[in-house]
Amino acid sequence: MSLKKRKRITKLAEPVKDFPNLTQTQAIDIVISGKRTEGVRDRTIKDYVKMWEYFTKWLNDNYIVDYVNDLTAEEFRNYINYMKYDKRKYAGHKYIDGDKQAIGLSDTTININLRCLKALFNYLYREGLLEVNPIENVRLLRQDNVNDLTNPLTNDEVKDILALPNKRDFVGYRDFVAINTLLDSGLRIRELLSLRAEDVDIKTRFITIKSSESKSRNFRLVPISTHVAKLLLQLITETKTHFKTDRIFLSSYGEPLGANHFNKRLKYYAEKAGVKNKKVTAHVYRHTWAKNMILNGCDAFTLQKIGGWADIRTMRRYIQMDVSEMRESHDQFSPVNTMFNKRK
Repeated sequence: MSLKKRKRITKLAEPVKDFPNLTQTQAIDIVISGKRTEGVRDRTIKDYVKMWEYFTKWLNDNYIVDYVNDLTAEEFRNYINYMKYDKRKYAGHKYIDGDKQAIGLSDTTININLRCLKALFNYLYREGLLEVNPIENVRLLRQDNVNDLTNPLTNDEVKDILALPNKRDFVGYRDFVAINTLLDSGLRIRELLSLRAEDVDIKTRFITIKSSESKSRNFRLVPISTHVAKLLLQLITETKTHFKTDRIFLSSYGEPLGANHFNKRLKYYAEKAGVKNKKVTAHVYRHTWAKNMILNGCDAFTLQKIGGWADIRTMRRYIQMDVSEMRESHDQFSPVNTMFNKRK
């Protein structure tokens, strides 16, 4: 007679994993090294490092924490309260006197800080270097969506600005061409300033945005008007005459034009043109382009493809209508108005 096989009731104890104690320096070094291998851009890496420095400086001033493994959600929530109610804007800035600035960061700025910290600790937890992710249950601040975007420029403001650059001067003409290109193509500032002569096809009137320069990392073709194509051709010709580079937008010394410097030029023209209550940057010109494309009849999917938005929901935020445009559109397309006019 054969014996019945019995299953074992007791189980072997699973080995307990030992998690390393990471200092603040070790933690950020591990994350940055890993993020670089993932192909994260240098600008994002700089943001990670900067936000980590802000956080650890506050942490060391208020707590004794030897290892990041000892952090809990409480420290992060207290850090949020500090940023919202106690931190002075631009504190420690090289060129801005922080003592003259207001206290308390905006919800948007605080959420930018939190997103960076979440990315850092998510990486450490995903790599098995933390037993518990201390920031996992810390939520971003809730924000109202009312007037969350900088107002685009009006047609009159654009005309006044374009009348200001001195087109007989290299810098003035460069600025004139750059502003026209932004208004015609909706390029991001990085995409504009990285343009080279080979990226502009004058015959077909297309600008090529390489995946390495695109925010979404996608190659795309951006159409331009005949007017802007001629302006770019003239600037390319002049640039090649004076400088040995194929970059299009340069400083007066032949160096690549920086984003901060170019935004200061845009701010200068806006102030001189009397534009008020608007923080004029290259991104405002992108808003202006998107909104006017829609108002002039461009369909949303074409606009999304030209502008390089990965998600159409992001694009929708760029084309908010003001009250007068809402009134005009309603009067034009209202069923009641249509029926009344037909009867009349």
